[in-house]
Amino acid sequence: MITFINRFTVTGPTEQFEQAFDETSGFFTAQPGFIRHRLMRHTDDPRVYANLAEWQDEESFRKALRHPEFAAHRAALKALSTSDPHLYTPLYERSA
Repeated sequence: MITFINRFTVTGPTEQFEQAFDETSGFFTAQPGFIRHRLMRHTDDPRVYANLAEWQDEESFRKALRHPEFAAHRAALKALSTSDPHLYTPLYERSA
């Protein structure tokens, strides 16, 4: 499993960003290897968001990014925000 973490700073209207993200979410949930994701908004700065997405493997994630339909989603988000995307592998997990 891999985790994709992308920190967004919204430069356009936050409502439009959230709508664009919701549409992108719908695209990703239909892709093979997608497990789940969570979009979070910063508590002190409402223009900063973080997306945490879990995928079965890096190959599935990369294949989804190469899908022809993803280009429009990427463009919509890029028009409304800047981002800092990275892939991570899990090391520890603990629950209460």
